[in-house]
Amino acid sequence: MKRFLTTLCLVVLCALTFAQNAEYKKAVSKYKNTTSLTATATRTVHKAAVAKNKVTAGTLYVKDKGGKVLIANGKDALLMNGTAFTMKKGPLKAKTDSNKDSQYKTFHDVLVSIFNGGTTDISHHSDIKMVKSGTNIILTITPVSSKKKQMFSSFIVTIDGKAQELRSIRMMQKGGSYTEYTFTGYKLGASVSDKVFK
Repeated sequence: MKRFLTTLCLVVLCALTFAQNAEYKKAVSKYKNTTSLTATATRTVHKAAVAKNKVTAGTLYVKDKGGKVLIANGKDALLMNGTAFTMKKGPLKAKTDSNKDSQYKTFHDVLVSIFNGGTTDISHHSDIKMVKSGTNIILTITPVSSKKKQMFSSFIVTIDGKAQELRSIRMMQKGGSYTEYTFTGYKLGASVSDKVFK
């Protein structure tokens, strides 16, 4: 009986995972036939100890089906060029490679998967929790890293299932502070120069 219940639980769990993956792929299918795009990116910086958020307008650039992603807001930017990540805050730059930094590995794979329409399978990542909230698909990535000090404690990626668009990326820090990018006004197939990513 115990063996039967264990098998039944595994079957149900596999069925739920399959259903979640199918919903996720449907939610990002809009990007499947698009190699480049732009969108308006609104950046909100929330500091737990400060009452007022800092909000800036910018642009999301995507090329090569998610191989290159840039979110630019004035002097601040988040760039993913292949596996290389660069975060720029004014004159300061922080660089890492997702092949060497486990904190960014799953985040990289999720971004690529979204912008290639779900072609890249992310179901094998154990550090992703996927839930459905209304028509939204919410992916919470909690990186497991050997580094004692991490820039972010988790990434929360929200996909609007009805519009089939990436709606936001929230990068959480310990203590409740976060940086969030909200995306609107997508232009699929927009011309994006390689110079943007340099």
